[in-house]
Amino acid sequence: MSESESYCEPIDDGAAAAPAEKPRRLTSLDAFRGLTIAGMILVNNAGGTAFPPLRHAEWDGLTPTDLVFPFFVFIVGVSIPFSFGNRRAGGSGTFGLIFRILRRALLIFGIGILLHAFPTFDNWATIRIPGVLQRIALCYLFASILALLFGPRGLFTIAVILLVGYASAMLYVPVPDGATGSLERGYDLASYIDRLLLPNHIYREDYDPEGILSTIPAIASALFGVLAGLLLKSKRTDYEKVALLSVGATAALLAGYFWSGGFPINKALWTPPFVLITGGFAGLLLGLFYWLIEIQGRRAWSTPLVVFGTNAIAAYVLAGLLSRVVGMITWTVGDKTVNPRSYLVSQVFAKFAEPMEASLLWSLLFVSTCFLVILALYVKKIFIKV
Repeated sequence: MSESESYCEPIDDGAAAAPAEKPRRLTSLDAFRGLTIAGMILVNNAGGTAFPPLRHAEWDGLTPTDLVFPFFVFIVGVSIPFSFGNRRAGGSGTFGLIFRILRRALLIFGIGILLHAFPTFDNWATIRIPGVLQRIALCYLFASILALLFGPRGLFTIAVILLVGYASAMLYVPVPDGATGSLERGYDLASYIDRLLLPNHIYREDYDPEGILSTIPAIASALFGVLAGLLLKSKRTDYEKVALLSVGATAALLAGYFWSGGFPINKALWTPPFVLITGGFAGLLLGLFYWLIEIQGRRAWSTPLVVFGTNAIAAYVLAGLLSRVVGMITWTVGDKTVNPRSYLVSQVFAKFAEPMEASLLWSLLFVSTCFLVILALYVKKIFIKV
Protein backbone atom coordinates (compact mmCIF):
# COMPACT_ATOMS: atom_id res chain seq x y z
CA MET A 1 0.00 0.00 0.00
CA SER A 2 2.89 2.31 0.70
CA GLU A 3 3.62 4.76 -2.08
CA SER A 4 7.24 3.59 -2.14
CA GLU A 5 6.49 0.00 -3.07
CA SER A 6 5.27 0.06 -6.69
CA TYR A 7 8.01 -1.99 -8.29
CA CYS A 8 8.47 -4.65 -10.94
CA GLU A 9 10.67 -7.69 -10.42
CA PRO A 10 14.23 -7.33 -11.76
CA ILE A 11 14.95 -9.38 -14.87
CA ASP A 12 17.06 -12.52 -14.31
CA ASP A 13 19.75 -12.53 -16.99
CA GLY A 14 21.24 -15.82 -15.82
CA ALA A 15 24.27 -14.26 -14.11
CA ALA A 16 24.09 -16.14 -10.84
CA ALA A 17 27.01 -14.36 -9.27
CA ALA A 18 25.74 -10.87 -10.08
CA PRO A 19 24.27 -8.83 -7.22
CA ALA A 20 20.50 -8.33 -7.22
CA GLU A 21 19.37 -5.26 -9.12
CA LYS A 22 17.13 -2.71 -7.55
CA PRO A 23 13.55 -3.38 -8.75
CA ARG A 24 12.29 -1.11 -11.50
CA ARG A 25 9.61 1.29 -10.29
CA LEU A 26 6.18 0.74 -11.81
CA THR A 27 5.57 4.30 -12.97
CA SER A 28 2.13 3.48 -14.38
CA LEU A 29 0.88 2.51 -10.92
CA ASP A 30 2.32 5.68 -9.40
CA ALA A 31 0.56 7.72 -12.09
CA PHE A 32 -2.74 5.92 -11.57
CA ARG A 33 -2.44 6.46 -7.83
CA GLY A 34 -1.61 10.12 -8.40
CA LEU A 35 -4.63 10.65 -10.64
CA THR A 36 -6.82 9.03 -8.00
CA ILE A 37 -5.51 11.06 -5.07
CA ALA A 38 -5.78 14.29 -7.10
CA GLY A 39 -9.37 13.38 -7.92
CA MET A 40 -10.06 12.61 -4.28
CA ILE A 41 -8.77 16.02 -3.18
CA LEU A 42 -10.69 17.74 -5.98
CA VAL A 43 -14.10 16.27 -5.17
CA ASN A 44 -13.63 16.60 -1.39
CA ASN A 45 -13.00 20.33 -1.58
CA ALA A 46 -15.75 22.02 -3.53
CA GLY A 47 -16.15 25.76 -3.14
CA GLY A 48 -19.94 25.56 -3.14
CA THR A 49 -22.35 23.80 -5.47
CA ALA A 50 -20.23 21.50 -7.62
CA PHE A 51 -20.94 20.34 -11.15
CA PRO A 52 -23.01 17.11 -11.09
CA PRO A 53 -20.10 14.84 -12.18
CA LEU A 54 -18.13 16.16 -9.18
CA ARG A 55 -20.81 15.11 -6.69
CA HIS A 56 -21.58 11.70 -5.24
CA ALA A 57 -24.83 10.04 -6.24
CA GLU A 58 -27.55 10.85 -3.72
CA TRP A 59 -28.01 7.14 -2.95
CA ASP A 60 -28.32 4.62 -5.80
CA GLY A 61 -26.42 5.36 -8.98
CA LEU A 62 -22.87 6.13 -10.07
CA THR A 63 -21.06 9.36 -10.91
CA PRO A 64 -17.38 9.89 -11.83
CA THR A 65 -16.85 11.04 -8.24
CA ASP A 66 -18.06 7.67 -6.96
CA LEU A 67 -15.16 5.99 -8.79
CA VAL A 68 -12.42 7.76 -6.86
CA PHE A 69 -12.46 5.95 -3.51
CA PRO A 70 -12.87 2.41 -4.92
CA PHE A 71 -10.04 3.17 -7.35
CA PHE A 72 -7.78 3.89 -4.39
CA VAL A 73 -8.85 0.71 -2.59
CA PHE A 74 -8.12 -1.22 -5.81
CA ILE A 75 -4.69 0.42 -6.02
CA VAL A 76 -4.00 -0.59 -2.41
CA GLY A 77 -4.53 -4.17 -3.52
CA VAL A 78 -2.38 -3.84 -6.65
CA SER A 79 0.56 -2.63 -4.54
CA ILE A 80 0.46 -5.55 -2.09
CA PRO A 81 2.25 -8.21 -4.23
CA PHE A 82 5.04 -5.75 -5.08
CA SER A 83 5.40 -4.81 -1.42
CA PHE A 84 5.68 -8.47 -0.42
CA GLY A 85 8.29 -9.12 -3.09
CA ASN A 86 10.44 -6.21 -1.94
CA ARG A 87 10.16 -7.20 1.73
CA ARG A 88 11.01 -10.82 1.05
CA ALA A 89 13.97 -9.74 -1.09
CA GLY A 90 15.11 -7.71 1.90
CA GLY A 91 15.07 -10.77 4.11
CA SER A 92 11.67 -10.40 5.80
CA GLY A 93 9.99 -13.68 6.72
CA THR A 94 6.27 -14.31 7.05
CA PHE A 95 6.11 -13.20 10.68
CA GLY A 96 8.07 -10.07 9.85
CA LEU A 97 5.64 -9.28 7.04
CA ILE A 98 2.64 -9.81 9.31
CA PHE A 99 4.12 -7.45 11.89
CA ARG A 100 4.68 -4.78 9.24
CA ILE A 101 1.16 -5.26 7.92
CA LEU A 102 -0.38 -4.87 11.37
CA ARG A 103 1.75 -1.85 12.20
CA ARG A 104 0.96 -0.11 8.91
CA ALA A 105 -2.77 -0.77 9.19
CA LEU A 106 -2.81 0.55 12.76
CA LEU A 107 -0.91 3.68 11.74
CA ILE A 108 -3.22 4.45 8.83
CA PHE A 109 -6.30 3.83 10.96
CA GLY A 110 -4.91 6.08 13.71
CA ILE A 111 -4.11 8.89 11.27
CA GLY A 112 -7.72 8.74 10.07
CA ILE A 113 -8.99 9.11 13.63
CA LEU A 114 -6.63 12.02 14.32
CA LEU A 115 -7.81 13.78 11.16
CA HIS A 116 -11.38 13.53 12.46
CA ALA A 117 -10.28 14.91 15.84
CA PHE A 118 -8.32 17.85 14.40
CA PRO A 119 -8.17 20.70 15.35
CA THR A 120 -9.78 20.55 18.82
CA PHE A 121 -8.95 16.97 19.85
CA ASP A 122 -11.70 17.23 22.47
CA ASN A 123 -14.58 15.58 20.60
CA TRP A 124 -13.85 11.97 21.54
CA ALA A 125 -17.39 11.33 22.81
CA THR A 126 -18.83 11.90 19.33
CA ILE A 127 -15.84 11.50 17.03
CA ARG A 128 -16.55 9.62 13.84
CA ILE A 129 -14.75 6.27 13.97
CA PRO A 130 -15.24 5.00 10.39
CA GLY A 131 -13.67 6.99 7.57
CA VAL A 132 -11.70 6.88 4.34
CA LEU A 133 -8.28 6.13 5.86
CA GLN A 134 -9.86 3.74 8.34
CA ARG A 135 -11.44 1.73 5.52
CA ILE A 136 -8.17 1.77 3.59
CA ALA A 137 -6.39 0.44 6.68
CA LEU A 138 -8.86 -2.43 7.12
CA CYS A 139 -8.85 -3.34 3.43
CA TYR A 140 -5.06 -3.31 3.41
CA LEU A 141 -4.91 -5.44 6.55
CA PHE A 142 -7.28 -8.19 5.42
CA ALA A 143 -6.20 -8.21 1.77
CA SER A 144 -2.54 -8.48 2.80
CA ILE A 145 -3.11 -11.35 5.23
CA LEU A 146 -5.21 -13.20 2.65
CA ALA A 147 -2.57 -12.60 -0.03
CA LEU A 148 0.00 -14.25 2.25
CA LEU A 149 -2.19 -17.32 2.69
CA PHE A 150 -3.79 -17.89 -0.72
CA GLY A 151 -2.92 -17.91 -4.40
CA PRO A 152 -4.87 -16.22 -7.21
CA ARG A 153 -7.64 -18.82 -7.37
CA GLY A 154 -8.14 -18.73 -3.63
CA LEU A 155 -8.21 -14.93 -3.57
CA PHE A 156 -10.75 -14.81 -6.39
CA THR A 157 -12.92 -17.37 -4.63
CA ILE A 158 -12.77 -15.43 -1.36
CA ALA A 159 -13.70 -12.19 -3.15
CA VAL A 160 -16.75 -13.86 -4.70
CA ILE A 161 -17.75 -15.35 -1.31
CA LEU A 162 -17.47 -11.92 0.32
CA LEU A 163 -19.71 -10.35 -2.33
CA VAL A 164 -22.32 -13.11 -2.35
CA GLY A 165 -22.32 -13.34 1.46
CA TYR A 166 -22.73 -9.59 1.83
CA ALA A 167 -25.53 -9.47 -0.74
CA SER A 168 -27.31 -12.37 0.97
CA ALA A 169 -27.05 -10.69 4.38
CA MET A 170 -28.36 -7.40 3.05
CA LEU A 171 -31.31 -9.07 1.32
CA TYR A 172 -32.33 -11.75 3.82
CA VAL A 173 -31.27 -10.76 7.35
CA PRO A 174 -34.22 -9.02 9.08
CA VAL A 175 -33.69 -5.51 10.44
CA PRO A 176 -35.56 -4.31 13.56
CA ASP A 177 -38.02 -1.52 12.69
CA GLY A 178 -37.34 -2.10 9.00
CA ALA A 179 -38.35 -4.39 6.19
CA THR A 180 -36.15 -7.42 5.49
CA GLY A 181 -34.17 -6.79 2.34
CA SER A 182 -34.66 -3.02 2.43
CA LEU A 183 -31.84 -1.06 0.81
CA GLU A 184 -33.29 2.35 1.61
CA ARG A 185 -31.03 4.76 3.42
CA GLY A 186 -31.17 4.16 7.16
CA TYR A 187 -33.41 1.10 6.86
CA ASP A 188 -30.79 -1.33 5.56
CA LEU A 189 -28.84 -3.88 7.58
CA ALA A 190 -25.47 -2.09 7.22
CA SER A 191 -26.87 1.16 8.62
CA TYR A 192 -28.58 -0.69 11.46
CA ILE A 193 -25.31 -2.37 12.49
CA ASP A 194 -23.46 0.96 12.44
CA ARG A 195 -26.09 2.59 14.66
CA LEU A 196 -26.05 -0.42 16.98
CA LEU A 197 -22.29 -0.76 17.39
CA LEU A 198 -21.10 2.82 16.85
CA PRO A 199 -23.80 5.11 18.30
CA ASN A 200 -22.77 8.78 18.11
CA HIS A 201 -19.66 7.82 16.13
CA ILE A 202 -20.93 7.66 12.53
CA TYR A 203 -21.11 10.13 9.65
CA ARG A 204 -24.85 10.78 9.82
CA GLU A 205 -27.48 9.91 12.37
CA ASP A 206 -28.81 7.09 10.22
CA TYR A 207 -25.81 5.70 8.31
CA ASP A 208 -22.09 5.83 7.55
CA PRO A 209 -20.76 5.37 4.00
CA GLU A 210 -17.59 3.75 5.40
CA GLY A 211 -19.37 1.66 8.00
CA ILE A 212 -18.63 -1.77 9.46
CA LEU A 213 -20.60 -4.20 7.31
CA SER A 214 -19.97 -2.42 4.01
CA THR A 215 -16.22 -2.78 4.59
CA ILE A 216 -16.62 -6.49 3.74
CA PRO A 217 -17.28 -5.91 0.01
CA ALA A 218 -14.62 -3.17 0.07
CA ILE A 219 -12.11 -5.90 1.00
CA ALA A 220 -13.22 -7.67 -2.18
CA SER A 221 -12.33 -4.48 -4.10
CA ALA A 222 -8.82 -4.69 -2.65
CA LEU A 223 -8.58 -8.41 -3.48
CA PHE A 224 -9.40 -7.71 -7.12
CA GLY A 225 -6.54 -5.21 -6.99
CA VAL A 226 -4.26 -7.91 -5.56
CA LEU A 227 -5.15 -10.15 -8.51
CA ALA A 228 -4.24 -7.33 -10.91
CA GLY A 229 -0.97 -6.81 -9.04
CA LEU A 230 -0.11 -10.51 -9.24
CA LEU A 231 -0.72 -10.38 -13.00
CA LEU A 232 1.50 -7.32 -13.48
CA LYS A 233 4.21 -8.92 -11.32
CA SER A 234 4.12 -12.18 -13.26
CA LYS A 235 6.61 -13.22 -15.94
CA ARG A 236 4.09 -12.83 -18.76
CA THR A 237 4.93 -10.40 -21.54
CA ASP A 238 3.75 -6.83 -21.17
CA TYR A 239 1.22 -7.26 -23.97
CA GLU A 240 -0.18 -10.38 -22.32
CA LYS A 241 -0.52 -8.51 -19.05
CA VAL A 242 -2.49 -5.68 -20.65
CA ALA A 243 -4.66 -8.07 -22.63
CA LEU A 244 -5.52 -10.26 -19.63
CA LEU A 245 -6.11 -7.24 -17.41
CA SER A 246 -8.46 -5.75 -20.00
CA VAL A 247 -10.37 -9.01 -20.42
CA GLY A 248 -10.77 -9.44 -16.67
CA ALA A 249 -11.85 -5.82 -16.21
CA THR A 250 -14.40 -6.11 -19.01
CA ALA A 251 -15.78 -9.31 -17.48
CA ALA A 252 -16.14 -7.52 -14.14
CA LEU A 253 -17.99 -4.64 -15.80
CA LEU A 254 -20.41 -6.99 -17.51
CA ALA A 255 -20.99 -9.01 -14.33
CA GLY A 256 -21.64 -5.83 -12.38
CA TYR A 257 -24.04 -4.54 -15.02
CA PHE A 258 -26.10 -7.74 -15.03
CA TRP A 259 -26.08 -7.98 -11.23
CA SER A 260 -27.28 -4.38 -10.97
CA GLY A 261 -30.60 -5.54 -12.43
CA GLY A 262 -31.47 -7.07 -9.06
CA PHE A 263 -29.15 -5.18 -6.71
CA PRO A 264 -28.52 -1.44 -7.06
CA ILE A 265 -25.19 0.24 -7.69
CA ASN A 266 -24.64 2.10 -4.44
CA LYS A 267 -21.40 3.56 -3.07
CA ALA A 268 -22.66 4.19 0.47
CA LEU A 269 -23.57 0.49 0.78
CA TRP A 270 -20.58 -0.58 -1.40
CA THR A 271 -22.88 -3.07 -3.12
CA PRO A 272 -21.47 -6.00 -5.15
CA PRO A 273 -22.39 -4.41 -8.53
CA PHE A 274 -20.58 -1.27 -7.34
CA VAL A 275 -17.50 -3.38 -6.53
CA LEU A 276 -17.51 -5.10 -9.91
CA ILE A 277 -18.18 -2.01 -12.02
CA THR A 278 -15.67 0.23 -10.25
CA GLY A 279 -13.12 -2.59 -10.24
CA GLY A 280 -13.69 -3.05 -13.95
CA PHE A 281 -13.12 0.62 -14.69
CA ALA A 282 -10.04 0.60 -12.45
CA GLY A 283 -8.59 -2.39 -14.28
CA LEU A 284 -9.15 -0.83 -17.68
CA LEU A 285 -7.57 2.47 -16.65
CA LEU A 286 -4.60 0.72 -15.05
CA GLY A 287 -4.15 -1.29 -18.25
CA LEU A 288 -4.22 1.91 -20.30
CA PHE A 289 -1.62 3.55 -18.07
CA TYR A 290 0.56 0.44 -18.20
CA TRP A 291 0.36 0.35 -22.00
CA LEU A 292 1.14 4.04 -22.41
CA ILE A 293 3.92 4.29 -19.83
CA GLU A 294 5.57 0.89 -19.48
CA ILE A 295 5.12 -0.38 -23.06
CA GLN A 296 5.04 2.76 -25.21
CA GLY A 297 7.47 4.64 -22.96
CA ARG A 298 5.34 7.78 -22.92
CA ARG A 299 6.18 9.04 -19.44
CA ALA A 300 6.52 12.83 -19.66
CA TRP A 301 2.76 13.52 -19.51
CA SER A 302 2.43 11.50 -16.31
CA THR A 303 5.02 13.40 -14.26
CA PRO A 304 2.53 15.58 -12.30
CA LEU A 305 0.52 12.44 -11.50
CA VAL A 306 3.65 10.60 -10.39
CA VAL A 307 4.48 13.49 -8.05
CA PHE A 308 1.13 13.02 -6.32
CA GLY A 309 1.29 9.23 -6.53
CA THR A 310 4.64 8.82 -4.80
CA ASN A 311 3.38 10.71 -1.73
CA ALA A 312 -0.32 9.87 -1.89
CA ILE A 313 -1.06 9.43 1.82
CA ALA A 314 0.88 12.59 2.63
CA ALA A 315 -1.13 14.47 -0.01
CA TYR A 316 -4.43 13.20 1.38
CA VAL A 317 -3.52 14.12 4.97
CA LEU A 318 -2.22 17.53 3.87
CA ALA A 319 -5.51 18.21 2.05
CA GLY A 320 -7.54 17.19 5.10
CA LEU A 321 -5.55 19.42 7.45
CA LEU A 322 -5.45 22.35 5.01
CA SER A 323 -9.21 22.20 4.48
CA ARG A 324 -9.84 22.49 8.21
CA VAL A 325 -7.27 25.29 8.63
CA VAL A 326 -8.93 27.25 5.81
CA GLY A 327 -12.24 26.97 7.65
CA MET A 328 -10.66 28.26 10.87
CA ILE A 329 -9.30 31.47 9.32
CA THR A 330 -12.20 33.94 9.39
CA TRP A 331 -12.80 37.65 9.14
CA THR A 332 -15.74 39.99 8.62
CA VAL A 333 -16.75 41.53 5.30
CA GLY A 334 -19.71 43.85 5.81
CA ASP A 335 -22.17 41.86 7.88
CA LYS A 336 -20.81 38.44 6.84
CA THR A 337 -18.13 36.24 8.33
CA VAL A 338 -15.98 34.73 5.62
CA ASN A 339 -12.99 32.42 5.30
CA PRO A 340 -10.52 32.18 2.40
CA ARG A 341 -12.73 29.72 0.53
CA SER A 342 -16.01 31.62 0.85
CA TYR A 343 -14.31 34.96 0.18
CA LEU A 344 -12.60 33.87 -3.02
CA VAL A 345 -15.70 32.07 -4.31
CA SER A 346 -18.24 34.80 -3.51
CA GLN A 347 -16.15 37.94 -3.79
CA VAL A 348 -13.57 37.13 -6.46
CA PHE A 349 -14.52 34.18 -8.66
CA ALA A 350 -18.22 35.12 -8.69
CA LYS A 351 -17.36 38.34 -10.52
CA PHE A 352 -16.59 36.45 -13.71
CA ALA A 353 -17.91 32.90 -13.17
CA GLU A 354 -21.20 31.16 -12.51
CA PRO A 355 -21.62 29.49 -9.07
CA MET A 356 -20.62 25.99 -10.19
CA GLU A 357 -17.70 27.37 -12.17
CA ALA A 358 -16.59 29.38 -9.12
CA SER A 359 -16.79 26.23 -7.03
CA LEU A 360 -14.60 24.38 -9.53
CA LEU A 361 -12.05 27.20 -9.58
CA TRP A 362 -11.69 26.92 -5.81
CA SER A 363 -11.28 23.14 -6.09
CA LEU A 364 -8.58 23.51 -8.72
CA LEU A 365 -6.80 26.16 -6.65
CA PHE A 366 -6.90 23.85 -3.63
CA VAL A 367 -5.52 20.89 -5.58
CA SER A 368 -2.79 23.10 -7.06
CA THR A 369 -1.76 24.31 -3.60
CA CYS A 370 -1.47 20.74 -2.34
CA PHE A 371 0.45 19.81 -5.48
CA LEU A 372 3.04 22.52 -4.91
CA VAL A 373 3.73 21.25 -1.40
CA ILE A 374 4.02 17.64 -2.58
CA LEU A 375 6.18 18.78 -5.53
CA ALA A 376 8.61 20.38 -3.06
CA LEU A 377 8.86 17.04 -1.25
CA TYR A 378 9.33 15.22 -4.55
CA VAL A 379 12.13 17.54 -5.69
CA LYS A 380 13.91 17.01 -2.36
CA LYS A 381 13.31 13.23 -2.69
CA ILE A 382 11.29 13.14 0.51
CA PHE A 383 8.77 10.30 0.38
CA ILE A 384 6.71 9.90 3.52
CA LYS A 385 6.11 6.24 4.24
CA VAL A 386 3.39 4.84 6.47
